[in-house]
Amino acid sequence: MPINSLILLVLLFFITSVVGVVTGSNSLITVPVMFQFGIEPKTAVATNMVGLTFMNIGASLPFIKEGVIDYRRLSPLVLITLIASAVGALLVGMISSDTIPIIVSASMIMVGTFILVKRDSGNSDESKTSNNALAATFILTFFLGVYGGLYSGGYVTMLTAVLIAFYGMTIKQAIAGTKLINVFSSAIASLVFAWQGLIDYGLAIILAVTMFVAAYIGAKTVTKINDVWLKRIFMTAVFLLALKTILDYAI
Repeated sequence: MPINSLILLVLLFFITSVVGVVTGSNSLITVPVMFQFGIEPKTAVATNMVGLTFMNIGASLPFIKEGVIDYRRLSPLVLITLIASAVGALLVGMISSDTIPIIVSASMIMVGTFILVKRDSGNSDESKTSNNALAATFILTFFLGVYGGLYSGGYVTMLTAVLIAFYGMTIKQAIAGTKLINVFSSAIASLVFAWQGLIDYGLAIILAVTMFVAAYIGAKTVTKINDVWLKRIFMTAVFLLALKTILDYAI
């Protein structure tokens, strides 16, 4: 990859990692951009997943220091996610490279729509949940975990909403919790991708360092930015990239 293209890619990954600590859905932008830089679809998904692992570690550290993460309540979700994300990552090796851009584009549109229509909640901590809500949380965590291992675009955004809506977490607890859960989701998926030989390790190392630093900074500072403007910028980028990816595939 030409050095100027690499610099642009690193800059984009840095910005999306800072903003993505709050909004999630980094992969909805980063993976399609990697397509535009000529990176083979399966390699793009796999290499991005390595970066996500370190991004989530960097994002989790400030929350761990603040004592926001409820390890007891997150433990069963982590176990479910490890199994589900391994399944999702295995599916990537079985899917045609031509199909991946379609999955990515569809995911971008669906998650973008989800962000637009979902209502904000999670203003109070409800540590006790009903059996039905608990079952819904576990089931949705599994299916989202499969998707997280397969692609991950929008995975954290949707999982955050699940933890708020069904698991009784506050917004801050859910944001912190999904970062920790996604460490395990991305890590197990990365191991499967490594076994399948899909990772570009040179690029993965660069992106991992970039995303770790950016996420650590983002976890400390991005919550001070007006969330309305963050969503406006994010949604514009998501839908434009979805349209471009679809057009490129169609042509």
